[in-house]
Amino acid sequence: MTQAARPRQLHLNLNALHSGFVPSAWRVPDADPRAFLDVQHYIRLARIAEAGKFDAIFLADNASIADQIDFRPITALEPTLLLACVATATTHIGLVATLSTSYNEPYNVARRFATLDIVSHGRAGWNVVTTADAGSARNFGRLAPPDHAQRYARADEFTRVVKALWDSWEDDAFVGDKSSGRFVDTAKLQPIAHHGAFFDVHGPLNQPRPPQGHPVLFQAGGSSDGRELAALHAEAVFSAAQSFEEAFAYRAEINQRAEALGRGPHAVKVLPGLTTIIGATEAEAIARRDALIDLIPWSYSLNRLAGTLGISADRLSLDQPLPDDLVLPANGNHTFFRATVAFGQQRGLTVRALIRELAGGGGHRVVVGTPEQIADDIEHWFVNGAADGFNLMPDVLPDGVQDFVDGVVPILQRRGLFRTEYEGRTLRDHLGLARPQGRASALKVA
Repeated sequence: MTQAARPRQLHLNLNALHSGFVPSAWRVPDADPRAFLDVQHYIRLARIAEAGKFDAIFLADNASIADQIDFRPITALEPTLLLACVATATTHIGLVATLSTSYNEPYNVARRFATLDIVSHGRAGWNVVTTADAGSARNFGRLAPPDHAQRYARADEFTRVVKALWDSWEDDAFVGDKSSGRFVDTAKLQPIAHHGAFFDVHGPLNQPRPPQGHPVLFQAGGSSDGRELAALHAEAVFSAAQSFEEAFAYRAEINQRAEALGRGPHAVKVLPGLTTIIGATEAEAIARRDALIDLIPWSYSLNRLAGTLGISADRLSLDQPLPDDLVLPANGNHTFFRATVAFGQQRGLTVRALIRELAGGGGHRVVVGTPEQIADDIEHWFVNGAADGFNLMPDVLPDGVQDFVDGVVPILQRRGLFRTEYEGRTLRDHLGLARPQGRASALKVA
């Protein structure tokens, strides 16, 4: 069956957020509080997801301590190094790492992801993010982060430079001919000679073109600038949406923007974040959620929610609704702000009820129920065009992802929505993405 003739297939990534999405996950009886520092923990998660035929495992990152570490484990280990370890213990699952364009250099990032792609035989992905928090700015010698527009302008140029570096070797530049003594055909290496507003990079890269041509580019912006960056460069987007209507409109807009830029009508896979809390019955799942929420100090949840909203926690009252005068932060996380405010206001929730519905105050959608109920929800969003798949954030790890693989995946497979076996070895194969042409191929086509 040709790619065009195949029925549309669901995509599933595992967001391996240390002990789990719910902030209290590390406190459950079988959890290891040191899991966030244990490479074997992440290998175990990747193997469970690979057994479930997931597209990829994804690691978030931050360049500072961005949470309340007196209670919640931090995202601590550098993601590309960690995923290189995971690559040696897996064979098919994609490996997606977050690296910021705000506090890195394009050449280093191009090398790092090309290396991960080579080590994993074509399974690397880069989640392209900008960084807005003051703590990260101070860690890199700056008094404050750049403004919103500047961060995204830098991110666009940064990404273009990285892609040019990946293309600076032609696919067949490496020769390795023992008889002639020719190791590399240097005529097939070219400097990129980039001179821009933010970067001057000569090139070429000091290693061959990655197996995938380009490691797969992910992005996670919800602002207008973030959406434009996604339309320009992203092949998949990690989004946040609390309602079907919001998700449907977002997916349509991203692909309309991409099409207007000449990338085709379905160039970008949109993968909303989805937290799952699974029980044998709905009542059991709700009880699981409530038990986890009861392990979270209300002060933590208030501070976390206030951070998302860009306000002081003393403006929030547990038994009152959100303030009416909330304003989109000029330099904050627009995605989570919009999703959280819309969810709370549309449902008329008190702050306490909002925190409980969001499983601790995060901005992603939470579905609580049986495997059948969760499969129904996923099918509804996927079949009706609100999502191409999901970035899954199970409540507790590894139990939550094991429950999903054992309970939800077989239902999705029986319904013909999700693969029963991998059909290829690379992340591009899993996502149904073409390998980008190299420089020589592009010149021949032109």
